[in-house]
Amino acid sequence: MKIQKPAKRPVNPCFSSGPCAKIPSFELLNLRDASLGRSHRSKIGMAKLKAAIDGTREILGIPAHHKIAIVPASDTGAVEMAMWSLLGARKATMIAWESFGANWITDVVEQLKINAEVRIAAYGDIVKMDSIDYGSDVVFTWNGTTSGVRLENGDAIPADREGLTICDATSAVFAADLPWDKLDATTFSWQKVLGGEAAHGMLILSPRAIKRLENYTPQWPLPKIFRLTKGGKLIEGIFEGATINTPSMLAVEDYLVALDWVRSIGGLKGLISRADLNASAIADFVDKNDWLEFLAKDPETRSNTSVCLRLTDDRIEDASAFTAAIIERLEVERVAYDIGAYRDAPAGLRIWCGGTVEISDIKALLPWLTWAFECEIRQSTNTK
Repeated sequence: MKIQKPAKRPVNPCFSSGPCAKIPSFELLNLRDASLGRSHRSKIGMAKLKAAIDGTREILGIPAHHKIAIVPASDTGAVEMAMWSLLGARKATMIAWESFGANWITDVVEQLKINAEVRIAAYGDIVKMDSIDYGSDVVFTWNGTTSGVRLENGDAIPADREGLTICDATSAVFAADLPWDKLDATTFSWQKVLGGEAAHGMLILSPRAIKRLENYTPQWPLPKIFRLTKGGKLIEGIFEGATINTPSMLAVEDYLVALDWVRSIGGLKGLISRADLNASAIADFVDKNDWLEFLAKDPETRSNTSVCLRLTDDRIEDASAFTAAIIERLEVERVAYDIGAYRDAPAGLRIWCGGTVEISDIKALLPWLTWAFECEIRQSTNTK
């Protein structure tokens, strides 16, 4: 008997974890006011860059004494800029519970060669933040994009810490209410929770981080795109829209349009609510289907954006091949694109649930997961 296909497909099959789904109201005409062909140093260019910085502060509730900059090379560039500029003044503690956190460990230990304690949790687990030495500079990801594990809150980070906290928050910003008083250097990119375009990062610095920048010079040379100070003083223009290198004004316009959409749905609370609703729908589905489970073991630390699942059926002999076949079926049916686990993560599915994804599309996707699974189980059984 043929397995019946679900009747309804998602309107938008884009569930990639980066670049992520565009805002629901997106169309190219939204970008018609972009200052194309104009210098980013022109009055209109600077105004748009400043609006992107101010809008970020407004929606995320970033304190006035924190500085915000648009920097090159997406979130990766922002994290590298923070580490190369701030680390080395004292011992570092490097924390990872997924692949990108592991990348930052490699940079610090093998490239910068800093005295560092390394704390790594397996995929699905998380490092206990109350066991960390905050007399050191601490580098960590808030939300593990490739593991689906996130911090529940920042309560373990002491207010009177001696070291700095450097947080890669790219899959958490706009999906969590971050404790800015606990974060000294925070990074994200437009291409994640707001579905923006790639290549631009954001770097948010606390007064403590700024003090470090103005009173400490790393022992290694800094490339131009990493330099945040001149003559021992912060280059203020970088935090007012005078970017270090040339940004895409088309991407800037796209980000401004996304910020306006966030305002229209109730700001940060509205965006978090949408992500929570999407993730909750998948949680309900997992509860009703015993052939898959969350990669994140503790429900309290499950991500509400990068939801990672693994297959558990005993009949599956090769999880990688079986999962790849499911993913291919769904893509051929134009039901879901790019939902495979990250290459360094355990084989499984990764479904983006950030606020730009409609709950109706999540709900339409879920029966297709069952259909694809049943098709593959039948095929694998028939070929034995």
